[in-house]
Amino acid sequence: MTTDSPKQFRQTISAPEFIFKLLAISWRIPFIIYHAVSGLKRISGDRKLSWASTLEDIAARYPDNMAVKSPDGMLTYRELNESANRFAHFLISRKICAGDVVTVCMENRPELLVAYCGCGKVGAVCSLINTNQRGDSLIHSFNLNKGRLLFVGEECLEFFDKVKGSVDLKNSELYIVGDPAIKRLNAKEDVTKALSGMPAANPPTTSDISMKDRIAYVYTSGTTGGMPKAAVIINKRALSAMFWFGRVVTRIRPHHTVYVPLPFFHTNALTVGWPAALYNGAAVALRRRFSASNFLEDIRNFRVTHFVYVGEVCRYLMAQPDVKGQNRTTLKYVIGNGLRPDIWKAFKKRYGIKKVFEFYGAAEGVGVFTNFLNFDYSVGTSLTSFAIVNYDIENDRVARDANGFLTRVKKGEAGLLIMEITEKTPFTGYSDKKKTEEKIIRDAFKKGDSWFNTGDMLIDMGFRHAQFADRLGDTFRWKGENVATMEVEKAIDSFKGVEASAVYGVSLPAGDGRAGMAAIIRQKDAKIDLAGLVGHLRSALPKYAVPLFVRFIEDFQWTATHKINKTGLKSDEFDPSRVGGKVYVLLPDSDEYVEMTGAIHREIMAGKYRF
Repeated sequence: MTTDSPKQFRQTISAPEFIFKLLAISWRIPFIIYHAVSGLKRISGDRKLSWASTLEDIAARYPDNMAVKSPDGMLTYRELNESANRFAHFLISRKICAGDVVTVCMENRPELLVAYCGCGKVGAVCSLINTNQRGDSLIHSFNLNKGRLLFVGEECLEFFDKVKGSVDLKNSELYIVGDPAIKRLNAKEDVTKALSGMPAANPPTTSDISMKDRIAYVYTSGTTGGMPKAAVIINKRALSAMFWFGRVVTRIRPHHTVYVPLPFFHTNALTVGWPAALYNGAAVALRRRFSASNFLEDIRNFRVTHFVYVGEVCRYLMAQPDVKGQNRTTLKYVIGNGLRPDIWKAFKKRYGIKKVFEFYGAAEGVGVFTNFLNFDYSVGTSLTSFAIVNYDIENDRVARDANGFLTRVKKGEAGLLIMEITEKTPFTGYSDKKKTEEKIIRDAFKKGDSWFNTGDMLIDMGFRHAQFADRLGDTFRWKGENVATMEVEKAIDSFKGVEASAVYGVSLPAGDGRAGMAAIIRQKDAKIDLAGLVGHLRSALPKYAVPLFVRFIEDFQWTATHKINKTGLKSDEFDPSRVGGKVYVLLPDSDEYVEMTGAIHREIMAGKYRF
């Protein structure tokens, strides 16, 4: 896999670069301003406007346009709208009203999208269960926001039945939605026939739904082992994404297809890719699970123009064998977040990508950064008020000056990103009010102000642009310095033979903070030059950031939203007896990682070495 050198990664933007980028899109600026202003006007106040009313409008304007493309079937906008109407009328028949919770647990198939739209038409909150969760996390998600109705896909019955006894079904109705790919349910068990018998006409309830009304709960996966939180999605957020990503940023057209192979309980699918497609009468293409080996086939079969990604998906694609013509397809634009700088340019070249619309935003956040000027390695800028402030990593809190206020970092420096909470940019938070309050920083720059704590470290690139640096929980302190794991991972991933890496901090006896450790996946049949790796890292990183420990693994544990779960890696630490494989250590005054023996481990724990 070809990667960029860590020395090439952009840290700041110069004035000439910024002016050149502006001139390159100068012809579009009037259109951008027009769509941005008209979009803001349309979603201002508390109008009776919603996801469902937009679907009805688009279905009337583009009835025969493809709305959904999937290996499980296709739907035109007329068919999607009518199927959603039948689902809505079923909800009405079961006395579901606006604000009631309807739980939906299905894989990425057209029926899931129908259920979501159907809930939106009656104002029900669609609680989208993460189908990758198991055990306590799954039970917690079902019970956190109890649904009056539960719709469980036949494909999910095996894992649902294992936790069903612990799911609170009192005063709830459970329905099974047959899966055409399985076909094991009998007619009485499958709710599909009852749904198909409902009226296809638009229900009268749609006109009562407003922008401030909730449309979904999306359960955060997290990477620290905590229970999921339910982020609240309101109609206004979905509508904002329609205008921003669908018109201002990407200019999607009715004949385009937006490929979203991510799960639709993931906000990149639910509030970025799908809204942008729907608003323009374009198709959204999906598959049940992302498949790197089927990626090019899907692109060609569905005639994909836009691809919605998360960073690790791009890395999977870069690990695939080269295929003739892979850079000559209909795919020209990608929208997503987490594209790593070490593969940024290589990914564009390999798949013939013209523009990378990298963005940054949290499921529950109050604003979004978007790279619509197409700077490499950047999450772009935000039109809403934000600040990148100094953070005290050691004490895990924002740094305040003598007056008790926060201070902004300088250009080229990394800090905590916070975004201002105002009437125009409200923080809807979580269903748990305590969790909501924990994310708010008050009295940041003046008494009485409120800011959303993103929990992420970003680099101020200048000209209101930023580059993602690290998740706050992944940044650790060693030798009095802050180590951003993502920066170390960039350097490791650009070394010959490395497929991917995960960096984290581990405790040392009497150590100053946490020492760096890297779990590395090798490329197929690759041998890693351990001495060469040390030299490479020392040339690319500050001395304190070079990991002291290295281990090699077959694969990472992944969350459902394609984030590396580092919890297990951290708990193994650097003890070879716990790791279950070889661990390598960079001893003081050494130029090569050497294998950690039991004797060396005991000596480290006894404090013999001064790292």
